[in-house]
Amino acid sequence: MQAVKQNRTVLEYADESLKKDRGIVLQAVKQDGAGLEYAGESLKTDVHIVMQAVKQNRTVLEYADESLKKDRGIVLQAVKQDGAGLEYADESDVHIVIQAVKQNRTVLEYADESLKKDVHIVMQAVKQNRTVLEYADESLKTDVHIVMQAVKQDGAGLEYADESLKKDRDIVLQAVKQDGAGLEYADES
Repeated sequence: MQAVKQNRTVLEYADESLKKDRGIVLQAVKQDGAGLEYAGESLKTDVHIVMQAVKQNRTVLEYADESLKKDRGIVLQAVKQDGAGLEYADESDVHIVIQAVKQNRTVLEYADESLKKDVHIVMQAVKQNRTVLEYADESLKTDVHIVMQAVKQDGAGLEYADESLKKDRDIVLQAVKQDGAGLEYADES
């Protein structure tokens, strides 16, 4: 136990019996959530251990049991710490995706396809970063309001808009007003 307190990666080299010891694994993941990777499989289903690991490091959700990747409490903890935790989670829960997008605007990439069609989620994301328009459903790349919001954020957001909106005078003007480089993505006709 003392070794775990002093060296957070000790689980990697520990005997298999120690990797199955709840007390040792709990202490290890409290020191460094990454220890979850080396925990015994049965402990990767332990809600308390996984929650402690996720509090330390959102990426350890990758090593949790599949059932816990759908546990709302654990996933919310991960995405509130870093929205990129959505990459390892059940990405079909609207509330979780919204929290992830608020924390890390680029995570729309990991959202369920049905949520990439959700106007509210995509609008929330493009308000923070125009590049997320790249991951939005094609149907929303034709939405004037969403594309306008993206180019207000960064004129180069025009790159991900539908071809029809690259001809839209108001959108192109807003893109160029925000960043002259946006003109590069405007339709030449």
